Amino acid sequence: MSKPIRLMRAFFTVGGWTLISRLSGFVRDIMIAGFLGAGPVAEAFLIAFSLPNMFRRFFAEGAFNMAFVPMFSKKLQAGDEPLDFARDALSGLIALLIVLTLLAQVFMPWLVLAMASGFEGDARFGLAVAFGRITFPYILFISMAALLSGALNAMGKFWVAAAAPVSLNILFIGSLAGADYFGFNIGRALVWTVPVAGLVQLLIVWRAADKAGLRLIPRIPRLTPDLRRLAVIAAPAALAGGVLQINLLVGRQVASFFDGAIAWLNYADRLYQLPLGVVGIAIGVVLLPDLSRKLQAADESGGREAVNRAAEFSLALTIPAAVALMVIPLPLVSVLFMRGAFGADDATMTAQALAIYGAGLPAFVLQKVLQPLYFARADTKRPFYFALVGMIINAGLAIGLAGSIGFLAAAIGTTLAGWAMVILLWIGARNMGNAAKIDTRLARATPRIIAASAIMGAALWFGADVLNTALATSGLRYGALAILVTGGLVIYGAAALLLGAISRASLKGALKR
Repeated sequence: MSKPIRLMRAFFTVGGWTLISRLSGFVRDIMIAGFLGAGPVAEAFLIAFSLPNMFRRFFAEGAFNMAFVPMFSKKLQAGDEPLDFARDALSGLIALLIVLTLLAQVFMPWLVLAMASGFEGDARFGLAVAFGRITFPYILFISMAALLSGALNAMGKFWVAAAAPVSLNILFIGSLAGADYFGFNIGRALVWTVPVAGLVQLLIVWRAADKAGLRLIPRIPRLTPDLRRLAVIAAPAALAGGVLQINLLVGRQVASFFDGAIAWLNYADRLYQLPLGVVGIAIGVVLLPDLSRKLQAADESGGREAVNRAAEFSLALTIPAAVALMVIPLPLVSVLFMRGAFGADDATMTAQALAIYGAGLPAFVLQKVLQPLYFARADTKRPFYFALVGMIINAGLAIGLAGSIGFLAAAIGTTLAGWAMVILLWIGARNMGNAAKIDTRLARATPRIIAASAIMGAALWFGADVLNTALATSGLRYGALAILVTGGLVIYGAAALLLGAISRASLKGALKR
């Protein structure tokens, strides 16, 4: 039923499909920005859509999967009735989420206020409450899909689970285009697409799981010893997930008091989420089941190789991406989003937030490398304590600086809290044996990657100045941005090869895969 996980091949599979998902998500966000800009309907929709996504990360992709995937992987490796365990886990998750969805319908006004109290007393509040009641059932479908995806990943089957999110963006793009063509309400079209998209993703993953021999028919939930252990392991991860969601809440609360800021932060978030999603999600999805299997087999050297190659892979892609986001944020934002209702002021504000998020990009990805060291050992307590420290840093900066620098305080808090988490995770992992030790190859490559990225950054700065007029000209800006980005990639690749940050053999092997 399962197959060995080929680490780099799996990274490229998940990363490739995530790239397609993020690019289609750009098309979606460009259309939303063009139709709705940073106005009240856009902000109400973004808050409504963030509600089920917040709880989804808390229950399914956060606490539940961080506990479920290692346990399922070990049962799979040992042949210890993994299907029964997965069926019980799915049944318990469904019961929990049905109760949560019903409660959310009743308490939606309070949930909206918890997310964005700055909406109170204006048109955004009523819209967000109405939109939130429609979008919230999405959590049920997408959480079931997340559990099935985690089980498929543990079995070494990655592509369907990675490809399914593309359907969400395709449906959004179709609903936006259809609503515009037929003259329907754009906001209503968006919110009704959300639960439909969740159901479609669930059906895609369910069919793939069924074909893989993972036929999980829900049954009446029962509290088995395995589920009790799952709950014990998941509880600290749930608390850690709650802390992380509080960080997001703090950022949105700060932004809600500045008109347009929720939309500006969202569009900046979408841009830095492209490299974060392609690399960070690929690392997190693939490394956890692979590391769990290796630890189950007492393969310390294999675990060390997996963690170090994941770190090398992530740094080689995210450090240059972070430099680009910090050096040319305005050309990126203005070319991609500035049209229709999204004006020059919106582009400037979004670019400022993007540059700050870019500084935190390597930290956000390195967390995905370090956290599996804990979760594969069923250690979810220490990540919770580290998340608490991150929450204090984030809240202190976001709230404390909001009065002097405005909505950008939220981005600064997110970035610095991300780096604090990396430092704490790394310090805590030093007593975990060989799997957490830096090998010679990673130690040699890291400073060379930084140097190659700095060379690329200088070239981008110069190139943006040369192409400044073209980047602001309607018929030329797309081509100018393409030249700028392609040139940066070529310069980084050449510098990385010349400095030895990337070997020709490893590059050839990666391209072949």
